[in-house]
Amino acid sequence: MSSLWTPGGERPVERDRIDEPAELTQEQEELVAELQAAREQLAHTPASLVVANHAIGLFQLAAIHLDRDPPNLDDARLAIDALSAIVDGLPGRLGEEEEALKEALAQLRLAFVEVSKRS
Repeated sequence: MSSLWTPGGERPVERDRIDEPAELTQEQEELVAELQAAREQLAHTPASLVVANHAIGLFQLAAIHLDRDPPNLDDARLAIDALSAIVDGLPGRLGEEEEALKEALAQLRLAFVEVSKRS
């Protein structure tokens, strides 16, 4: 028996369930084709662009938590720290977006300090 890692922990997976595909409906076949096309597109996209896109999502997440009334400082801090881990941890590897991400991180840090003082 094999296992599959999930965010909730390791899950056992029976081997025959993996090797023997079930009959798919037309809707499921279309979904599988769409997923395969998305994988192909992602495979041809530079990883630096994908990572930068995820970093922008972290920026947006932090901004949302800072903008709440009252602000959710713990969640904002986590998103800012995650963005920092990417930006500060991958110098020179984030492509054209690196400078914009550094500036966005600096802006978030300043906003966090300002919002923290008001709270």
